[in-house]
Amino acid sequence: MKQHEDVCSIVEELKRLYPDGLCSLQYPKPYELLFAVRLAAQCTDERVNMVTPALFARFPTLESLAEADVSEVEQYIHSTGFFRAKARDIVAASRMMLEEYGGRVPDTMEELLKLPGVGRKTANLILGDVYHTPGVVVADTHCIRITGRLGLTDGTKDPVKVEQQLRQVLPPEESNDFCHRMVLHGRAVCMARKPDCANCTLRPWCDFYTKS
Repeated sequence: MKQHEDVCSIVEELKRLYPDGLCSLQYPKPYELLFAVRLAAQCTDERVNMVTPALFARFPTLESLAEADVSEVEQYIHSTGFFRAKARDIVAASRMMLEEYGGRVPDTMEELLKLPGVGRKTANLILGDVYHTPGVVVADTHCIRITGRLGLTDGTKDPVKVEQQLRQVLPPEESNDFCHRMVLHGRAVCMARKPDCANCTLRPWCDFYTKS
C-alpha cells in the first residue's frame, strides 16, 4: 500500500489534471441524479444524458413518476438497456420516497439502500454529490481498475473491498471528487485495455507502470 505522502501526491496531481472533479451525469434535482445513476448501469453516462431530458420533461415531478405507467417509462429509457427492471425501479423508488421520506432523497446509506435498484455505488454517489458527506467512495469500474494499478488498493475487483481500502487511505474531504477524477482519468488516459502510460503524469506513483 502507498505511503501517505504518495497518496497526497496522487490526489493533488488529479486535482491539477481535472480541477472540476464533477459527476458527468446531468441533473438539476437530487432524485434525478438517483435515477440517472440507475440508468447508467451497464450503460454509458453519455447515453443516459441523451435519455433523461425527455424522460424528465414527460415526468417533471416525483409525483408524476410515482404515478407513471411503467411501460411508458420503459419507452423513454429503452436504449439504456435492462429497461424493464430500470423502469420498474424508478417508479417504485419514486413511490417509496413520497410515502416514506416526504418526497426527499434519503441522506443515509441505510435508508438509501432500502430504495429499489439502489446499491452502495449509487448511495455513495448521492451522499457525496448531493449531501457532501466526507469519506464516501464511489467504486465504479474506472476507480477499481486505476486504484489497483496505482497500488492504492491491493488489486481486488470487489467494489466493497475497494471502497473499504480507499476509505482508509484517502483524505475524507477529497474522496468523492477523487472518484469522479478516476472516471475522467480512466476515459482519457488509463483505459482498460491499453493504458496510455507514456502520457500519464501519475507514473511516478504507479505500481503498474513501475512493474511493466
